[in-house]
Amino acid sequence: MADNDNFSQGDYVVYPAHGVGQIEGVETQTIAGMEVRLYAVSFEKERMRLKIPVMKAEAAGLRKLSSSDRLKDALTTLKGRSRVRRTMWSRRAQEYEMKINSGDPVAIAEVLRDLKRSNDDSEQSYSERQIYQSALERLAREVAAVQKITEIKATENLEDILSTPKAKEAAAA
Repeated sequence: MADNDNFSQGDYVVYPAHGVGQIEGVETQTIAGMEVRLYAVSFEKERMRLKIPVMKAEAAGLRKLSSSDRLKDALTTLKGRSRVRRTMWSRRAQEYEMKINSGDPVAIAEVLRDLKRSNDDSEQSYSERQIYQSALERLAREVAAVQKITEIKATENLEDILSTPKAKEAAAA
């Protein structure tokens, strides 16, 4: 793949640090005397436009939306048991942020699953709620784009999945 022209105008893509965006087009600009082809990507939610060199798109992590199988894996991860390591919060928070910014739906689902446990507690810290919200928004946007539903509906679906297993475990006990 020497020339990464895998995206066209109108395609939905995922940029790891910002989530789901849409390709507005491919532009050519002269930068430092060189002609550079750039993807113009708009992120509606952040009201942001980003230009990514076509040659660097893959290295930057720009990718197509996840396959429905990959999303199924992410949703299955949400149903699993939380695995919270007993490390300092600052280190865990850093790991959670890295997972969210990886753009990998399964890694983002792990963050949601692990923070949901304490999401029911009123003692959840502000930063835990912030990271949880960030992960929820990021995953909901991709689910919405793949399933062609609204982000609000995707968020509701994810929260339903997150709250379901706890109820079943309580009933079984």
